[in-house]
Amino acid sequence: MPEEGQNNELSITRFISAPPSKVWEVLARRQNEWWCPRPWRAEVDEQDRRAGGVCNMTFYGPDGEEMPQNGIYLAFDEGRRFVTTDAVTADFQPSGPFMIGIWEIEPEGDGTRYTARARHWDADTRKQHEDMGFIDGWTICAAQLAEICEREAA
Repeated sequence: MPEEGQNNELSITRFISAPPSKVWEVLARRQNEWWCPRPWRAEVDEQDRRAGGVCNMTFYGPDGEEMPQNGIYLAFDEGRRFVTTDAVTADFQPSGPFMIGIWEIEPEGDGTRYTARARHWDADTRKQHEDMGFIDGWTICAAQLAEICEREAA
């Protein structure tokens, strides 16, 4: 259980000069193009975009590193947000939880507000994620997402 009264969330937000439909398409359907800070890359292994559906990726590093990222969707609200967790695998087996991830968009002026959140079970895990470079890493990913969306919307 999360620690009562603790804010164990990390988040980043960014304005993207592209319509929500374009941002959603890249955000939800083209994750292999922006999901990891370069030179790392992500490959979608399997996705079933619905609550309870599998959400499996593998991250590949420049020195041959491989990091499976397996879990499930908790929510998938087309055109607005998706929520995943690594606390449970596709066959609903407990999986040593690290976080609940929330990626969402909303219209803002002539573009889109993108927000990504990572919610952790306790302050130690939040701090671990922060120390791993959450702010820099997820900010780079948001910039990569924006670059694709803004280039294609121009």
